[in-house]
Amino acid sequence: MGVNNLVRKWIEARERKPESEYDEAKREFEMAMGQPFITLKLEIPTGFEEFSSDFRKLENDHRFHEEVKDLIKKRLLLDSRHKKNSQLE
Repeated sequence: MGVNNLVRKWIEARERKPESEYDEAKREFEMAMGQPFITLKLEIPTGFEEFSSDFRKLENDHRFHEEVKDLIKKRLLLDSRHKKNSQLE
């Protein structure tokens, strides 16, 4: 392995670490200062590749975001009810 490759690997490894540390610190700060949030990486479902353009537009679609928020509310309420019911039993 040449010196150039060793130097490149060393530089690439150093570049990634501070960025991930920065992202982690930024996320912790945002969570502490504002409302908690989650970040999801969603892939287009198998068989829907022909809709890739429409799928990408969902990222900035306000109505879609509201629909996802409603789904989260329903899921959290349902989980809460299941916990209460299992504690009563």
